[in-house]
Amino acid sequence: MKVEVKKVDAIKRELKFEISKERVKTTLEEVYKDLAKYAKVKGFRQGKVPRQVLESEHGKFAQDEAIKKLIPETYQEAIKEQNIAPIDMPEIHDVSLKDGMLTFIAKLDIRPEVKIKDYKGIKVARKSSQVTDEELNKTLEFFKKGQGQDKEVAIDDAFAKGLGYPSLEEFKNVLKRQMEMDKDRHNRLDVENQIIDDLLKKATLTVPDSLVKKNFERRLTEWKQRSKEQGAKEEDIKKHEPEAIKNLQESAAKDVRVYLILEKIAEEEKIEAKENENLPAKTIEFLLKQAQWQGV
Repeated sequence: MKVEVKKVDAIKRELKFEISKERVKTTLEEVYKDLAKYAKVKGFRQGKVPRQVLESEHGKFAQDEAIKKLIPETYQEAIKEQNIAPIDMPEIHDVSLKDGMLTFIAKLDIRPEVKIKDYKGIKVARKSSQVTDEELNKTLEFFKKGQGQDKEVAIDDAFAKGLGYPSLEEFKNVLKRQMEMDKDRHNRLDVENQIIDDLLKKATLTVPDSLVKKNFERRLTEWKQRSKEQGAKEEDIKKHEPEAIKNLQESAAKDVRVYLILEKIAEEEKIEAKENENLPAKTIEFLLKQAQWQGV
């Protein structure tokens, strides 16, 4: 096996393979040996078909099977020999079996070098989760409109009872608790975003296109599925698709960038995720513990 490695850029590699006639022949022999056991050819009993008849009847199939077997085998051998760490599955191009020799090209992205420092002690500030009377009253107005009530209807005990609560005071208490929980969740995300924004400014890395593409395609599929579930018509989905694609491409690239940065920090700090644990989430938790909390 002959492998030529070409460095396309910081993370892209192109591997040109030449698989010898001898190895191709050996693999073909294995394929024909298996094929002989189950191949059916008119006029011959199963398992008793002569080799030349097998070649005549199933030659193309045998070659395809040999190629399917040889490409992953030789690819794995090559990345091990060349000490290459791919970040995703390769793209296989220009496959050719000519004069008994197999040639093909594997294009891949390697794990990028991530440079990140000063990630401990990031300044963060958490907003208050307290709900003001003004915010509560605004939400009550939304509830009134949601019930189809006009401005003449008072927000009183009768209004609360119509929503299933014994009194306005009880409804206000329940609503306030719910609003505080929503605010608290939002504020937690806000603090995490402060960490992430700081990391994005400090880190240096080249983002692999293959990972971004994969992430984007998954997000686009999810967006279409979610739109359908929410009752959107096919023409409406197509109408909003260009805008969705633009937004999803940006967020997909950012997500991959953040993931690689957090993965690097986890490696540096020897943070490990057990089964059913999320490594990026554990790393964020570590960074929050190390952060400088403002106003605390």
